[in-house]
Amino acid sequence: MIVKTKNYKLEKKVYISVALKNILKKQGWMAGLGALVICLGYVIPGLQSIWWFIAAFIGLGLYLLFWWIQFYGVTQLEQGKMLFEKFVYEISSQQILMKINPREGMPIKWDQVQAAEIGKDFFVLYINKAQILYWPFRIFNTENERKFVASILKAKGLLK
Repeated sequence: MIVKTKNYKLEKKVYISVALKNILKKQGWMAGLGALVICLGYVIPGLQSIWWFIAAFIGLGLYLLFWWIQFYGVTQLEQGKMLFEKFVYEISSQQILMKINPREGMPIKWDQVQAAEIGKDFFVLYINKAQILYWPFRIFNTENERKFVASILKAKGLLK
């Protein structure tokens, strides 16, 4: 079976939000650990100061800002423009075909997808840190098509 979706264009705000949430799930512990280490400076005798906690808070803020700038930058670069064009997706158990028009498309093999997630009303496929495929349920024509895509994701072992 091949699922053909409706035309869909990934919005830049959605991309930044999803990518930032993903990186925080994967690497957020490092930011927390770094903040904790900075806060431990408070226990050094003679150096107790609220500035340790302020520095930890600023460090967390800079960590978030760094990743937000990275993902915002992808939306502005010429190489990233392809992520935000209108596509029709043809999804089968062998590959995902991203079609700009009936004659032009790009295949993505399932082994290129690192992980997937099913949300309340969307699918997200993570190719790498900066490349994602976000499919809201509204781009599918029927409930059976959504179930078929979900079954492919389970069969490929991509669901987190």
